[in-house]
Amino acid sequence: MLKTSAVKGIIWSAIDKFAVQIGQFAVSIVLARILMPEDFGLIGMLAIFIAVSQSFIESGLGTGLIQRQERTDVDFSTLFVFNLAVSSVFYFSLFFLAPFVAVFFNQPQLVDLLRILGLNLFLIGFSIVQRTKLIINLDFKSIAKSNVVGIVFGGISGIFAATNGYGVWSLIYQTLVGSLATCISLWFLSSWNPSIVFSRSSFKNLFAYGSKLLIAGLYAQLLNNIYNIFLGKFYPATSLGYYTRAKNFADISAGMISSILQQVSFPLLATVQSDNEKVVRIYSKMIRLSAFVVIPLMTLISLLAKSIVLLLLTDKWIVIIPLLQWMVFSRVFLPMSVINLSLLNAIGRSDLFLKVDFSKFPLTVIALVITIPLGVKAIIIGHVVTSALSFVVNAYLPGKIYGYGPLHQLRDMLPIIGATVGMAIVVFLLTYFVDNLVLELFFGGVIGGVSYLFFCWIFKLNELKEVWELLMDLFKNSFSSRIK
Repeated sequence: MLKTSAVKGIIWSAIDKFAVQIGQFAVSIVLARILMPEDFGLIGMLAIFIAVSQSFIESGLGTGLIQRQERTDVDFSTLFVFNLAVSSVFYFSLFFLAPFVAVFFNQPQLVDLLRILGLNLFLIGFSIVQRTKLIINLDFKSIAKSNVVGIVFGGISGIFAATNGYGVWSLIYQTLVGSLATCISLWFLSSWNPSIVFSRSSFKNLFAYGSKLLIAGLYAQLLNNIYNIFLGKFYPATSLGYYTRAKNFADISAGMISSILQQVSFPLLATVQSDNEKVVRIYSKMIRLSAFVVIPLMTLISLLAKSIVLLLLTDKWIVIIPLLQWMVFSRVFLPMSVINLSLLNAIGRSDLFLKVDFSKFPLTVIALVITIPLGVKAIIIGHVVTSALSFVVNAYLPGKIYGYGPLHQLRDMLPIIGATVGMAIVVFLLTYFVDNLVLELFFGGVIGGVSYLFFCWIFKLNELKEVWELLMDLFKNSFSSRIK
Protein backbone atom coordinates (compact mmCIF):
# COMPACT_ATOMS: atom_id res chain seq x y z
CA MET A 1 0.00 0.00 0.00
CA LEU A 2 2.81 2.42 0.95
CA LYS A 3 4.72 1.52 -2.20
CA THR A 4 1.63 2.13 -4.34
CA SER A 5 1.05 5.51 -2.69
CA ALA A 6 4.71 6.41 -3.11
CA VAL A 7 4.73 5.45 -6.78
CA LYS A 8 1.53 7.37 -7.47
CA GLY A 9 2.87 10.32 -5.51
CA ILE A 10 6.13 10.35 -7.46
CA ILE A 11 4.29 9.95 -10.76
CA TRP A 12 1.80 12.75 -10.20
CA SER A 13 4.35 15.00 -8.56
CA ALA A 14 6.59 14.41 -11.56
CA ILE A 15 3.74 15.19 -13.95
CA ASP A 16 3.01 18.32 -11.95
CA LYS A 17 6.60 19.53 -11.92
CA PHE A 18 7.26 18.64 -15.55
CA ALA A 19 4.08 20.37 -16.69
CA VAL A 20 4.75 23.44 -14.54
CA GLN A 21 8.42 23.70 -15.40
CA ILE A 22 7.90 23.09 -19.10
CA GLY A 23 5.04 25.59 -19.11
CA GLN A 24 7.07 28.18 -17.22
CA PHE A 25 10.05 27.49 -19.44
CA ALA A 26 8.02 27.98 -22.61
CA VAL A 27 6.47 31.20 -21.31
CA SER A 28 9.84 32.51 -20.10
CA ILE A 29 11.36 31.86 -23.52
CA VAL A 30 8.64 33.84 -25.26
CA LEU A 31 8.88 36.68 -22.74
CA ALA A 32 12.71 36.73 -22.91
CA ARG A 33 12.53 37.12 -26.68
CA ILE A 34 10.15 40.08 -26.33
CA LEU A 35 11.35 41.83 -23.17
CA MET A 36 14.76 43.25 -22.32
CA PRO A 37 17.26 41.86 -19.76
CA GLU A 38 16.75 44.88 -17.49
CA ASP A 39 13.04 43.99 -17.16
CA PHE A 40 14.02 40.71 -15.54
CA GLY A 41 16.63 42.54 -13.48
CA LEU A 42 13.99 44.86 -11.97
CA ILE A 43 11.90 41.88 -10.86
CA GLY A 44 15.06 40.27 -9.49
CA MET A 45 15.55 43.28 -7.22
CA LEU A 46 12.14 42.64 -5.65
CA ALA A 47 12.59 38.89 -5.24
CA ILE A 48 14.06 39.02 -1.73
CA PHE A 49 11.17 41.09 -0.35
CA ILE A 50 8.49 38.82 -1.76
CA ALA A 51 10.40 35.67 -0.77
CA VAL A 52 10.90 36.77 2.85
CA SER A 53 7.24 37.77 3.16
CA GLN A 54 6.18 34.45 1.70
CA SER A 55 8.35 32.60 4.21
CA PHE A 56 6.54 34.30 7.08
CA ILE A 57 3.16 33.46 5.57
CA GLU A 58 4.05 29.80 5.09
CA SER A 59 5.93 29.85 8.42
CA GLY A 60 6.48 26.07 8.54
CA LEU A 61 3.05 25.50 10.11
CA GLY A 62 1.79 23.68 7.04
CA THR A 63 4.83 21.43 7.17
CA GLY A 64 4.11 20.88 10.85
CA LEU A 65 0.61 19.65 9.97
CA ILE A 66 2.03 17.23 7.41
CA GLN A 67 4.53 15.88 9.94
CA ARG A 68 1.90 15.33 12.67
CA GLN A 69 0.19 11.96 12.85
CA GLU A 70 -3.16 13.36 14.10
CA ARG A 71 -4.84 16.52 12.83
CA THR A 72 -8.18 18.23 13.44
CA ASP A 73 -10.27 20.81 11.56
CA VAL A 74 -9.36 23.29 14.27
CA ASP A 75 -5.69 22.86 13.33
CA PHE A 76 -6.41 23.64 9.68
CA SER A 77 -8.65 26.61 10.52
CA THR A 78 -6.02 27.99 12.88
CA LEU A 79 -3.45 27.83 10.10
CA PHE A 80 -5.88 29.50 7.67
CA VAL A 81 -6.59 32.43 10.00
CA PHE A 82 -2.90 32.85 10.76
CA ASN A 83 -2.03 32.92 7.04
CA LEU A 84 -4.58 35.64 6.31
CA ALA A 85 -3.38 37.80 9.21
CA VAL A 86 0.28 37.51 8.27
CA SER A 87 -0.48 38.15 4.57
CA SER A 88 -2.18 41.42 5.50
CA VAL A 89 0.63 42.55 7.79
CA PHE A 90 3.35 41.91 5.24
CA TYR A 91 1.50 43.38 2.29
CA PHE A 92 0.96 46.69 4.05
CA SER A 93 4.56 46.61 5.28
CA LEU A 94 5.79 46.26 1.70
CA PHE A 95 3.37 48.97 0.58
CA PHE A 96 4.91 51.53 2.92
CA LEU A 97 8.50 50.30 2.45
CA ALA A 98 8.32 50.46 -1.37
CA PRO A 99 9.73 54.03 -1.65
CA PHE A 100 12.75 53.07 0.45
CA VAL A 101 13.37 50.02 -1.73
CA ALA A 102 13.28 52.23 -4.81
CA VAL A 103 15.81 54.64 -3.26
CA PHE A 104 18.13 51.78 -2.26
CA PHE A 105 18.31 50.44 -5.83
CA ASN A 106 17.98 53.89 -7.41
CA GLN A 107 15.03 52.66 -9.49
CA PRO A 108 11.91 54.87 -8.96
CA GLN A 109 9.59 52.51 -10.82
CA LEU A 110 10.10 49.85 -8.14
CA VAL A 111 7.56 51.66 -5.92
CA ASP A 112 4.55 50.72 -8.03
CA LEU A 113 6.00 47.37 -9.06
CA LEU A 114 6.45 46.22 -5.46
CA ARG A 115 3.05 47.48 -4.33
CA ILE A 116 1.23 45.58 -7.09
CA LEU A 117 3.39 42.44 -6.98
CA GLY A 118 2.85 42.32 -3.21
CA LEU A 119 -0.83 41.48 -3.78
CA ASN A 120 0.41 37.99 -4.57
CA LEU A 121 0.92 37.48 -0.82
CA PHE A 122 -2.84 37.36 -0.26
CA LEU A 123 -3.24 34.68 -2.93
CA ILE A 124 -0.48 32.61 -1.30
CA GLY A 125 -2.10 32.95 2.12
CA PHE A 126 -5.48 31.85 0.79
CA SER A 127 -4.16 28.63 -0.76
CA ILE A 128 -1.63 27.18 1.74
CA VAL A 129 -4.14 25.13 3.74
CA GLN A 130 -5.77 23.70 0.62
CA ARG A 131 -2.39 22.65 -0.75
CA THR A 132 -1.38 21.18 2.63
CA LYS A 133 -4.56 19.09 2.72
CA LEU A 134 -3.81 17.62 -0.68
CA ILE A 135 -0.18 16.85 0.22
CA ILE A 136 -1.24 15.04 3.40
CA ASN A 137 -3.56 12.86 1.30
CA LEU A 138 -0.74 12.37 -1.27
CA ASP A 139 -3.21 13.80 -3.81
CA PHE A 140 -0.58 15.23 -6.12
CA LYS A 141 -2.93 14.75 -9.05
CA SER A 142 -5.13 17.63 -7.86
CA ILE A 143 -2.08 19.77 -7.13
CA ALA A 144 -0.84 19.10 -10.66
CA LYS A 145 -4.16 20.18 -12.14
CA SER A 146 -4.27 23.44 -10.18
CA ASN A 147 -0.66 24.31 -11.03
CA VAL A 148 -1.21 23.68 -14.73
CA VAL A 149 -4.26 25.96 -14.66
CA GLY A 150 -2.13 28.67 -13.08
CA ILE A 151 0.64 28.30 -15.63
CA VAL A 152 -1.78 28.48 -18.57
CA PHE A 153 -3.67 31.56 -17.42
CA GLY A 154 -0.58 33.30 -16.08
CA GLY A 155 1.40 32.57 -19.23
CA ILE A 156 -1.32 33.80 -21.57
CA SER A 157 -1.75 37.06 -19.64
CA GLY A 158 2.01 37.69 -19.46
CA ILE A 159 2.60 37.07 -23.16
CA PHE A 160 -0.44 39.17 -24.12
CA ALA A 161 0.84 42.06 -22.01
CA ALA A 162 4.39 41.75 -23.39
CA THR A 163 3.26 41.77 -27.01
CA ASN A 164 1.23 44.90 -26.29
CA GLY A 165 4.21 46.81 -24.96
CA TYR A 166 3.70 46.58 -21.19
CA GLY A 167 7.37 45.75 -20.58
CA VAL A 168 8.27 44.75 -17.03
CA TRP A 169 4.58 44.87 -16.03
CA SER A 170 4.06 41.77 -18.15
CA LEU A 171 5.98 39.78 -15.54
CA ILE A 172 3.79 41.22 -12.77
CA TYR A 173 0.58 40.32 -14.58
CA GLN A 174 1.87 36.81 -15.29
CA THR A 175 2.56 36.22 -11.59
CA LEU A 176 -0.73 37.63 -10.27
CA VAL A 177 -3.04 36.02 -12.80
CA GLY A 178 -1.25 32.66 -12.46
CA SER A 179 -1.47 32.72 -8.66
CA LEU A 180 -5.15 33.68 -8.75
CA ALA A 181 -5.98 30.83 -11.11
CA THR A 182 -4.01 28.35 -8.99
CA CYS A 183 -5.67 29.55 -5.79
CA ILE A 184 -9.19 29.17 -7.23
CA SER A 185 -8.35 25.67 -8.53
CA LEU A 186 -6.97 24.53 -5.16
CA TRP A 187 -10.10 25.70 -3.37
CA PHE A 188 -12.27 23.87 -5.86
CA LEU A 189 -10.25 20.61 -5.75
CA SER A 190 -9.47 20.40 -2.04
CA SER A 191 -13.15 20.43 -0.96
CA TRP A 192 -12.24 21.99 2.38
CA ASN A 193 -14.12 24.97 3.74
CA PRO A 194 -12.50 26.97 6.54
CA SER A 195 -14.15 28.23 9.67
CA ILE A 196 -12.88 31.41 11.29
CA VAL A 197 -11.54 29.58 14.33
CA PHE A 198 -8.18 30.23 15.96
CA SER A 199 -6.93 27.90 18.68
CA ARG A 200 -4.03 29.14 20.75
CA SER A 201 -3.09 25.62 21.82
CA SER A 202 -3.15 24.37 18.25
CA PHE A 203 -1.06 27.30 17.08
CA LYS A 204 1.39 26.81 19.93
CA ASN A 205 1.89 23.14 19.04
CA LEU A 206 2.29 23.86 15.34
CA PHE A 207 4.59 26.82 15.93
CA ALA A 208 6.84 24.79 18.22
CA TYR A 209 7.73 22.72 15.16
CA GLY A 210 7.21 25.30 12.43
CA SER A 211 9.13 28.16 14.06
CA LYS A 212 12.42 26.43 13.40
CA LEU A 213 11.44 25.87 9.79
CA LEU A 214 10.38 29.52 9.58
CA ILE A 215 13.80 30.67 10.69
CA ALA A 216 15.46 28.20 8.32
CA GLY A 217 13.17 29.33 5.50
CA LEU A 218 13.96 32.99 6.08
CA TYR A 219 17.64 32.18 6.19
CA ALA A 220 17.39 30.13 2.97
CA GLN A 221 15.53 32.90 1.16
CA LEU A 222 18.09 35.43 2.31
CA LEU A 223 20.91 33.27 0.98
CA ASN A 224 19.09 32.55 -2.28
CA ASN A 225 18.44 36.21 -2.96
CA ILE A 226 21.33 38.00 -1.31
CA TYR A 227 23.24 38.04 -4.59
CA ASN A 228 20.26 39.77 -6.21
CA ILE A 229 20.53 42.52 -3.61
CA PHE A 230 24.23 43.14 -4.19
CA LEU A 231 24.03 42.79 -7.97
CA GLY A 232 21.03 45.13 -8.06
CA LYS A 233 22.85 47.65 -5.85
CA PHE A 234 26.31 47.65 -7.43
CA TYR A 235 25.64 46.50 -11.01
CA PRO A 236 23.20 47.67 -13.73
CA ALA A 237 19.75 46.05 -13.90
CA THR A 238 20.89 44.39 -17.13
CA SER A 239 23.61 42.43 -15.29
CA LEU A 240 21.08 41.21 -12.75
CA GLY A 241 18.80 40.25 -15.63
CA TYR A 242 21.56 38.09 -17.14
CA TYR A 243 22.21 36.48 -13.76
CA THR A 244 18.54 35.68 -13.09
CA ARG A 245 18.06 34.22 -16.57
CA ALA A 246 21.06 31.90 -16.16
CA LYS A 247 19.82 30.92 -12.70
CA ASN A 248 16.29 30.25 -13.94
CA PHE A 249 17.58 28.06 -16.78
CA ALA A 250 19.59 25.96 -14.34
CA ASP A 251 16.70 25.75 -11.90
CA ILE A 252 14.29 24.42 -14.51
CA SER A 253 15.87 20.97 -14.39
CA ALA A 254 17.52 20.65 -10.96
CA GLY A 255 14.78 22.67 -9.31
CA MET A 256 12.12 20.49 -10.85
CA ILE A 257 13.77 17.30 -9.61
CA SER A 258 14.28 18.85 -6.16
CA SER A 259 10.64 19.92 -5.94
CA ILE A 260 9.41 16.45 -6.85
CA LEU A 261 11.66 14.82 -4.27
CA GLN A 262 10.84 17.33 -1.55
CA GLN A 263 7.11 17.15 -2.14
CA VAL A 264 7.04 13.34 -2.10
CA SER A 265 9.91 12.41 0.22
CA PHE A 266 8.80 14.48 3.21
CA PRO A 267 5.28 13.04 3.70
CA LEU A 268 6.54 9.58 2.70
CA LEU A 269 9.45 9.59 5.16
CA ALA A 270 7.21 11.10 7.83
CA THR A 271 4.83 8.14 7.39
CA VAL A 272 7.57 5.56 8.07
CA GLN A 273 9.61 7.64 10.55
CA SER A 274 9.22 5.02 13.28
CA ASP A 275 10.73 2.26 11.11
CA ASN A 276 14.46 2.95 10.73
CA GLU A 277 14.97 0.20 8.17
CA LYS A 278 12.32 1.60 5.84
CA VAL A 279 13.59 5.14 6.33
CA VAL A 280 17.13 4.19 5.29
CA ARG A 281 15.90 2.15 2.32
CA ILE A 282 13.70 4.95 0.96
CA TYR A 283 16.23 7.66 1.82
CA SER A 284 19.21 5.99 0.11
CA LYS A 285 17.19 5.03 -2.96
CA MET A 286 16.01 8.62 -3.45
CA ILE A 287 19.58 9.91 -3.13
CA ARG A 288 20.81 7.51 -5.80
CA LEU A 289 17.89 8.06 -8.18
CA SER A 290 18.20 11.83 -7.95
CA ALA A 291 21.93 11.66 -8.71
CA PHE A 292 21.19 9.26 -11.58
CA VAL A 293 19.06 11.93 -13.24
CA VAL A 294 20.51 15.30 -12.25
CA ILE A 295 24.26 14.75 -12.73
CA PRO A 296 24.10 13.80 -16.44
CA LEU A 297 21.33 16.31 -17.12
CA MET A 298 23.29 19.26 -15.72
CA THR A 299 26.38 18.15 -17.61
CA LEU A 300 24.47 17.89 -20.87
CA ILE A 301 22.98 21.37 -20.45
CA SER A 302 26.46 22.79 -19.88
CA LEU A 303 27.78 21.11 -23.02
CA LEU A 304 24.89 22.39 -25.14
CA ALA A 305 24.56 25.83 -23.52
CA LYS A 306 25.56 27.75 -26.65
CA SER A 307 22.94 26.19 -28.91
CA ILE A 308 20.29 26.35 -26.17
CA VAL A 309 20.75 30.09 -25.57
CA LEU A 310 21.17 31.21 -29.17
CA LEU A 311 18.27 29.15 -30.50
CA LEU A 312 15.80 29.83 -27.72
CA LEU A 313 16.69 33.35 -26.57
CA THR A 314 18.50 34.80 -29.62
CA ASP A 315 21.87 36.56 -29.53
CA LYS A 316 20.36 39.27 -27.32
CA TRP A 317 21.18 36.92 -24.43
CA ILE A 318 24.56 35.62 -25.72
CA VAL A 319 26.25 36.95 -22.57
CA ILE A 320 24.63 34.27 -20.39
CA ILE A 321 26.22 31.30 -22.23
CA PRO A 322 29.31 31.01 -19.94
CA LEU A 323 27.12 31.95 -16.95
CA LEU A 324 24.76 29.06 -17.69
CA GLN A 325 27.64 26.62 -18.20
CA TRP A 326 28.82 27.31 -14.65
CA MET A 327 25.42 27.81 -13.04
CA VAL A 328 24.17 24.31 -13.85
CA PHE A 329 27.02 22.79 -11.85
CA SER A 330 26.00 24.86 -8.85
CA ARG A 331 22.74 22.89 -8.97
CA VAL A 332 24.19 19.38 -9.28
CA PHE A 333 23.97 18.58 -5.56
CA LEU A 334 20.72 20.44 -4.94
CA PRO A 335 18.31 17.44 -5.17
CA MET A 336 20.49 15.31 -2.87
CA SER A 337 20.75 18.15 -0.36
CA VAL A 338 16.97 18.52 -0.40
CA ILE A 339 16.50 14.86 0.47
CA ASN A 340 18.99 15.03 3.33
CA LEU A 341 17.23 18.02 4.83
CA SER A 342 13.77 16.55 4.22
CA LEU A 343 14.78 13.54 6.29
CA LEU A 344 15.51 15.72 9.31
CA ASN A 345 12.10 17.38 9.03
CA ALA A 346 10.32 14.07 8.48
CA ILE A 347 11.63 12.60 11.74
CA GLY A 348 10.62 15.74 13.62
CA ARG A 349 14.14 17.17 14.05
CA SER A 350 13.52 20.64 12.68
CA ASP A 351 16.00 21.84 15.32
CA LEU A 352 18.77 19.93 13.54
CA PHE A 353 17.50 21.23 10.20
CA LEU A 354 17.98 24.74 11.52
CA LYS A 355 21.47 24.04 12.86
CA VAL A 356 22.55 22.53 9.55
CA ASP A 357 21.24 25.52 7.60
CA PHE A 358 22.93 28.09 9.81
CA SER A 359 26.24 26.23 9.71
CA LYS A 360 26.50 27.02 5.98
CA PHE A 361 26.29 30.78 6.46
CA PRO A 362 30.07 31.39 6.68
CA LEU A 363 30.56 29.64 3.33
CA THR A 364 28.16 32.00 1.60
CA VAL A 365 29.60 35.10 3.25
CA ILE A 366 33.14 34.19 2.25
CA ALA A 367 32.08 33.47 -1.33
CA LEU A 368 30.10 36.72 -1.46
CA VAL A 369 32.97 38.86 -0.18
CA ILE A 370 35.45 37.30 -2.62
CA THR A 371 33.33 37.20 -5.78
CA ILE A 372 31.06 40.28 -5.76
CA PRO A 373 33.89 42.65 -6.83
CA LEU A 374 34.99 40.23 -9.58
CA GLY A 375 31.83 40.13 -11.68
CA VAL A 376 28.82 37.91 -12.40
CA LYS A 377 30.79 34.91 -13.67
CA ALA A 378 32.96 34.85 -10.54
CA ILE A 379 29.82 34.96 -8.40
CA ILE A 380 28.44 31.88 -10.12
CA ILE A 381 31.73 30.01 -9.77
CA GLY A 382 31.45 30.80 -6.07
CA HIS A 383 28.02 29.16 -6.16
CA VAL A 384 29.56 25.98 -7.52
CA VAL A 385 32.10 25.76 -4.70
CA THR A 386 29.66 26.56 -1.91
CA SER A 387 26.99 24.16 -3.21
CA ALA A 388 29.45 21.26 -3.16
CA LEU A 389 30.56 22.11 0.38
CA SER A 390 26.93 22.60 1.46
CA PHE A 391 26.06 19.11 0.27
CA VAL A 392 28.66 17.67 2.64
CA VAL A 393 27.25 19.73 5.51
CA ASN A 394 23.65 18.78 4.67
CA ALA A 395 24.45 15.06 4.56
CA TYR A 396 26.51 14.94 7.75
CA LEU A 397 23.79 14.75 10.43
CA PRO A 398 21.43 12.41 8.53
CA GLY A 399 24.47 10.23 7.93
CA LYS A 400 25.34 10.26 11.60
CA ILE A 401 21.79 9.24 12.54
CA TYR A 402 21.26 6.54 9.91
CA GLY A 403 24.78 5.62 8.80
CA TYR A 404 24.44 6.99 5.28
CA GLY A 405 26.61 10.10 5.26
CA PRO A 406 28.30 12.22 2.57
CA LEU A 407 31.15 9.81 1.86
CA HIS A 408 28.76 6.88 1.48
CA GLN A 409 26.49 8.95 -0.74
CA LEU A 410 29.39 10.14 -2.91
CA ARG A 411 30.65 6.57 -3.18
CA ASP A 412 27.25 5.53 -4.53
CA MET A 413 27.45 8.36 -7.06
CA LEU A 414 30.87 7.42 -8.46
CA PRO A 415 29.54 4.98 -11.11
CA ILE A 416 26.99 7.63 -12.13
CA ILE A 417 29.76 10.21 -12.43
CA GLY A 418 31.78 7.74 -14.50
CA ALA A 419 28.86 7.17 -16.89
CA THR A 420 28.39 10.95 -17.12
CA VAL A 421 32.06 11.51 -18.02
CA GLY A 422 31.71 8.92 -20.78
CA MET A 423 28.62 10.69 -22.09
CA ALA A 424 30.38 14.09 -21.94
CA ILE A 425 33.28 12.84 -24.05
CA VAL A 426 30.92 11.46 -26.70
CA VAL A 427 28.84 14.65 -26.84
CA PHE A 428 31.90 16.92 -26.93
CA LEU A 429 33.43 15.00 -29.84
CA LEU A 430 30.14 15.00 -31.71
CA THR A 431 29.36 18.71 -31.28
CA TYR A 432 32.96 19.72 -32.05
CA PHE A 433 32.44 18.74 -35.69
CA VAL A 434 28.89 20.17 -36.02
CA ASP A 435 28.46 23.83 -36.97
CA ASN A 436 24.67 23.97 -37.21
CA LEU A 437 23.05 24.97 -33.90
CA VAL A 438 19.85 23.02 -34.50
CA LEU A 439 21.73 19.84 -35.35
CA GLU A 440 24.08 20.36 -32.41
CA LEU A 441 21.18 20.65 -29.98
CA PHE A 442 19.20 17.77 -31.45
CA PHE A 443 21.98 15.25 -31.93
CA GLY A 444 23.77 16.35 -28.78
CA GLY A 445 20.63 15.73 -26.73
CA VAL A 446 19.75 12.42 -28.36
CA ILE A 447 23.29 11.01 -28.48
CA GLY A 448 23.92 12.29 -24.98
CA GLY A 449 20.92 10.44 -23.57
CA VAL A 450 21.63 7.23 -25.46
CA SER A 451 25.33 7.21 -24.62
CA TYR A 452 24.61 7.83 -20.94
CA LEU A 453 22.23 4.87 -20.78
CA PHE A 454 24.82 2.78 -22.62
CA PHE A 455 27.54 3.59 -20.08
CA CYS A 456 25.07 2.92 -17.26
CA TRP A 457 24.47 -0.51 -18.76
CA ILE A 458 28.23 -1.07 -19.09
CA PHE A 459 28.75 -0.13 -15.45
CA LYS A 460 25.73 -2.24 -14.42
CA LEU A 461 24.08 0.53 -12.44
CA ASN A 462 21.19 -0.64 -10.28
CA GLU A 463 19.48 2.70 -10.79
CA LEU A 464 18.84 1.80 -14.43
CA LYS A 465 16.81 -1.18 -13.28
CA GLU A 466 15.02 0.83 -10.59
CA VAL A 467 13.98 3.50 -13.08
CA TRP A 468 12.71 0.80 -15.40
CA GLU A 469 10.70 -0.76 -12.57
CA LEU A 470 9.27 2.66 -11.71
CA LEU A 471 8.15 3.11 -15.28
CA MET A 472 6.59 -0.36 -15.23
CA ASP A 473 4.73 0.55 -12.04
CA LEU A 474 3.48 3.64 -13.81
CA PHE A 475 2.23 1.53 -16.70
CA LYS A 476 0.58 -1.03 -14.40
CA ASN A 477 -1.13 1.63 -12.30
CA SER A 478 -2.35 3.42 -15.40
CA PHE A 479 -3.59 0.17 -16.96
CA SER A 480 -5.33 -1.05 -13.79
CA SER A 481 -7.05 2.30 -13.25
CA ARG A 482 -8.43 2.21 -16.79
CA ILE A 483 -9.79 -1.30 -16.25
CA LYS A 484 -11.54 -0.18 -13.07
